[in-house]
Amino acid sequence: MMLRTVFTIGAIALASHTAWADEWTKHWSVSGKPELRVSTGDASVVVEVGSDHSIDARLTTIGYPIGVTGVRIEERQVGDKVQIDVKVPSMHWSFSNHSIHLEIHVPRELIADLHTGDGSISLRGLHGALRADSGDGSIRGEDLDGTLDANTADGSVHVTGRFDKLQLHTHDGSVEAVVREGSHLDDDWRIQTGDGSVHVRVPKTLAADLEAHTGDGHISVDLPGTSSRGEHSAQAQLNGGGHALVLRTGDGSITVSSL
Repeated sequence: MMLRTVFTIGAIALASHTAWADEWTKHWSVSGKPELRVSTGDASVVVEVGSDHSIDARLTTIGYPIGVTGVRIEERQVGDKVQIDVKVPSMHWSFSNHSIHLEIHVPRELIADLHTGDGSISLRGLHGALRADSGDGSIRGEDLDGTLDANTADGSVHVTGRFDKLQLHTHDGSVEAVVREGSHLDDDWRIQTGDGSVHVRVPKTLAADLEAHTGDGHISVDLPGTSSRGEHSAQAQLNGGGHALVLRTGDGSITVSSL
C-alpha cells in the first residue's frame, strides 16, 4: 500500500511538469485607424504598438491544446475591422497548470474594445478610443492618448497618458492615474473603487470641478484652487472649473497631486 501511494503522488507531480503547450498566430493587413475587438473567457491580454499597417496576434496556451477539442479561436476581418473571439473549454479536474496569453501588435492609432472573463489586460502606447473590461484581473495602461474606459470586477487599475475622457472602475483594488500635460475634460471623468485607495496626478493647468468622497479614509488634495471639505469629502474648483472630476472609494484614501 505504501508503494502504491508513493507512485500515485509521483505520477501527479510528473504530470504537473509536462502540461500541454500550444501556439497560434495570425496576421491581418489594415490601413488608416483600424478597429480591434477581442472577447475571451479566460486569458491575459496584451495590446501594444507594432506595425502601422498590420494587426498581428499570437496566442499561447499551457494546459490546453488549440483546436476543436481545446481552445477555439474565431477570427474575422471586415475592411479595417478585426475581431478575435477565444473560446475556452470547461475546466476539467487536474493538477497541471493552465494559462492562456494573447499578445497583439497593432498600429498606434486604434479603436479597441477588449474583454476577458478572467485575466489581466495591458495596453501600451496606444492612441485612440480604448475600452478594457475584465471580470477578474488587473488593468494597466502605459503611454496612452485619447479616451479610456476601463472596468474590472476584481483587480487594480493603473494608467498613464494624455486623456480627453477617462472612466476607471474596480470593485476591489487600488486605482492610480497619471494624467499627462495636454489632457482636458471633454466630459465628466469618474475614477472609482469599491475597496482600495485612489491616487491621481494631474497637470497644474487642468480645469475641472473636483469631487472626492471616501466611505472610510482620508483625502489629500495638493492642488491650487478654491475648495471645501467635509468629514469624508472634498470639493475644489481647479483653474476656473469645468467638467466634473469625480473620485470615489468605499474604503480607502484619496490622494490628488500635481505632476
